Amino acid sequence: MKSTVIVFPGSNCDRDVAVALEKMQFKNQMVWHKETKLPKSDLIVVPGGFSYGDYLRSGAIAGKSLIIDEVIKVANSGCLVLGICNGFQILTETGLLKGTLLRNKNLKFINKDIHIKVLNNKSKFTHKYKKEQILKINIAHNEGNFFTDTHHLEELEKENLIAFKYCDEKGDINEQSNPNGSLNNIAGIFNSNKNILGMMPHPERMIDDLISNKDGVNLFSSLLN
Repeated sequence: MKSTVIVFPGSNCDRDVAVALEKMQFKNQMVWHKETKLPKSDLIVVPGGFSYGDYLRSGAIAGKSLIIDEVIKVANSGCLVLGICNGFQILTETGLLKGTLLRNKNLKFINKDIHIKVLNNKSKFTHKYKKEQILKINIAHNEGNFFTDTHHLEELEKENLIAFKYCDEKGDINEQSNPNGSLNNIAGIFNSNKNILGMMPHPERMIDDLISNKDGVNLFSSLLN
């Protein structure tokens, strides 16, 4: 399976996700943001980091880069697109995903391992997980507070477009297990066709027991199948 990772000035998780993809036997390429053509790919990854230093607002400038026109084009044609952390923010800036990511409720940068629950395991991104499986995943963000309008929130819940929600280690979804103030504890969402996933947690950091755990492996193995 062929993958492409988009690289922006300020990306700092592009190599991490490339390592994860290559470990899972993806044939991966890195594409600089000034390019105007994408190689033929089954998966496009918009990685985490601080694209353009998060000036204006997170993902705002990256959402206007040259390569993004091509990402939008292939996404609308059905190509799988994964946006992680800053990548999620960029996808909302492009309109490929609805909603936005606001400042964390405590107005501080958060970097820690948290728990999320798999809400939808009927997608190409999540089918290797069990429904309501609890994962321990790292987050590292300043603007991870997902917000959207009432109509879209109802659509997300009703159409099963929420991939993950923040929870505690027992799987309870409540205010105490919400690290950043996201509406309804939302940690990741799909578009209506479920070929685009945006998520704030970093699955690429959880692929090896030696440095963390393997809770992120099944996201990548789901995509392989």
